[in-house]
Amino acid sequence: MIEIRHEQMDKTSDTQEAYNFLYREKGIQQRESFYMWLINLLRPTPNSILLDISCGQGRLVNFAKSRGLRAIGMDFAADAVKMSFQSNPMAGWSVADGEHLPLNSQSIDYVTHIGSLEHYQNPTAGIREIARVLKSNGTACILLPNTYGLFGNILNVVRTGEVFDDGQPLQRYNSRKGWEKLIIDNGLNPFRVIKYEREWPQTKTDLFWYLAHPSKMGRLLISYFVPVNLANCIVYLCKPN
Repeated sequence: MIEIRHEQMDKTSDTQEAYNFLYREKGIQQRESFYMWLINLLRPTPNSILLDISCGQGRLVNFAKSRGLRAIGMDFAADAVKMSFQSNPMAGWSVADGEHLPLNSQSIDYVTHIGSLEHYQNPTAGIREIARVLKSNGTACILLPNTYGLFGNILNVVRTGEVFDDGQPLQRYNSRKGWEKLIIDNGLNPFRVIKYEREWPQTKTDLFWYLAHPSKMGRLLISYFVPVNLANCIVYLCKPN
């Protein structure tokens, strides 16, 4: 595993304040089709409970709610949760640490944890909490960055000689099997592994965005041929172990 730890990021409170600042200054969001794609992977049953851990600005929660799910978003960055609440006061929002969730065991049908575990002080605690709160027949969707992403780290190393640093307070990379072992050892069983490079557009807005960015469209088309072990990110669909 590769770790990039910026100065004075030794405690959860350090990263918590750093993310509050990050959300106040610029925020972190993906395109709409990204969140729609993730929810489709789960094939959720309407009226089930979906928990998005480290929900950021809450866009996945909002899309889940529009699909008829009882959606809850939790993040330890209060500024992110405040923005989420303003976007949709009818959804459930809470300021909470993903390493210590304020929820009963086996109480959640679906958990999404998207590009966040790698930023935790203790990712193993975060995985154990996912396994704890999931119902016995529940499903978790976890997205993590690949050390050997062809168009991510490998390309960046070719260009600069350095592992890619996205500027977040604490970053980790691992291989497909490395993350998988960490997940299994902490209470989850991946039953499907999916590569992620870029999502196919599912809205007119996203389609026009791709048309306005030909290089991104090219990356999308080429990604079909990228093997999962060399994908930029990897998605694990998991059941409790």
